[in-house]
Amino acid sequence: METRANHIWVGTVTLLLMAGLAALLIWIARLSQHEQNDFDIFFKQSVDGVAKGSEVSYSGVPVGQVKEITLWDKDPSFVRVRIKVDRKVPILQGTTASLQGSFTGVSTIQLAGAIKGAPPIIEPGPAGAPVIPTKRSGLGEILSNAPLLLERLATVSERLTMVLSDQNQKAFANILAHTDQLTGNLAGASPEVKKSLEELQLTLKQATTTLASVEKLAGSADGAINDPNNGLAKQLRATLKSAQTAADSLQATMDEAKPAAKQFNDRTLPAFEAALRDIEATSRSIRAMTDKIGDRGISSVVGSPKLPDYKP
Repeated sequence: METRANHIWVGTVTLLLMAGLAALLIWIARLSQHEQNDFDIFFKQSVDGVAKGSEVSYSGVPVGQVKEITLWDKDPSFVRVRIKVDRKVPILQGTTASLQGSFTGVSTIQLAGAIKGAPPIIEPGPAGAPVIPTKRSGLGEILSNAPLLLERLATVSERLTMVLSDQNQKAFANILAHTDQLTGNLAGASPEVKKSLEELQLTLKQATTTLASVEKLAGSADGAINDPNNGLAKQLRATLKSAQTAADSLQATMDEAKPAAKQFNDRTLPAFEAALRDIEATSRSIRAMTDKIGDRGISSVVGSPKLPDYKP
């Protein structure tokens, strides 16, 4: 009986110890929960590979876990992910969240980009917790655009297949054969090409000599024209000066002749015109008289006029 009583006491003490240990663990868990802050992240993309309890890291350092994943009831195109982060980690303005995917299918949430000296993110969001803005990661961008990339790869593969068809391969072979033949012809014609190059160099030298002669001739012509002592320009200036002197003399002569010309126009020319008119009238009278003498005789002018015959 006494042994049985001892077993009861041992069992009771053991149960009490286990209950105390459980209470201690619960208290420690609650205490650790009070040392964490909740944040919401709204992803407008697939969150494949992220699950409840997934790791949250800050610049590669683990700082928390994923607490909840759900579609946002106000806009199902967004996925709301609530995370809990150690209170000691400064979640400041400028911090962004991104999905860090892997080819194994497991994804984590990466936090980065805090600005030193910026205020912390504490303003409650639409779901009650402060919101950390999102940013697409490099691998996440690649994975999200994987269907488009695969479509483009398929298009490129199809076009490469068309380019490398049997007909095109035959054409490429012909092009290579012609290229080989062309290089062979060039190699065979290399002595002639070398000779042509030498002739071209000689021609260039002759052209250079000719150009120098032309430049020398141009310099001589420029000297002959612009020589201030005995150049063409000086002679031309002297000729123009003589012409100007002659023009001035002619102008003076015309100025002196203007009164005589005016008198001739005003007096002599009208009298001369009147004399011409008188001479013209006299000439007409003489012509009329000669015509009359020719038709009727001299008597028509000298004698009396003939009386007409009388008819009773």
